[in-house]
Amino acid sequence: MDKDHPIEIIKPNLLLVEGKDDVGFFEGLIKHLDLNDIQIINVGSTSKYGDRLKAIRNSPNFKKIVISIGIVRDADTNSNAAFQSISGYLKSAKLPVPEKPLKPSKSTPQVTVMILPKEGESGMLEDLCLSSVISDSAFPCMEAYFQCLQEKGLSLPNKISKANVQVFLASRQKVGLSLGVAAKAKLWPFDDNAFDQVKTFLQMIKIPEHQLDATDRT
Repeated sequence: MDKDHPIEIIKPNLLLVEGKDDVGFFEGLIKHLDLNDIQIINVGSTSKYGDRLKAIRNSPNFKKIVISIGIVRDADTNSNAAFQSISGYLKSAKLPVPEKPLKPSKSTPQVTVMILPKEGESGMLEDLCLSSVISDSAFPCMEAYFQCLQEKGLSLPNKISKANVQVFLASRQKVGLSLGVAAKAKLWPFDDNAFDQVKTFLQMIKIPEHQLDATDRT
């Protein structure tokens, strides 16, 4: 689906994420928080945010339904660059641009951006999840596995955080789980304070319709 083909909008609060694991993670967390009226949209990759935002803007139901848009992106190596990238896509799509991450725009629809794992940090969703299980008894075993590879002179994976998640999840009874499936299976401890910031973000984008006047929409 590209910018010329509108996305079907069925809920007033939209959450745009990068891929399938992100979808599964946020489905699990949204259910844990008992939040309703949030529609998750899988963008597919970071480079597709521009087209997806334009497709949302062009949707026939956009002005009638949408009151809030949340956007999630991995910081990767530079959280500021990640935010500036999203800001550019929003501007190109003629949507409100927030001043900084986790600060909602003042225009309607409200737009809020979260750069993972946490504000001002480099990394990705995997790093956020791993930070929630540091006290898990399997965590040292995961670290020991990669230390063993290094001691044997073997190369470590390019995306070490993703590899760490796979090894950690291999310690659970059911094998072969992805990060997203593990989230829906409640294998990430959502009550851990590692998730406080992302939970605050979700509360920000969940806006009751009666709080915003449709006549103020962009």
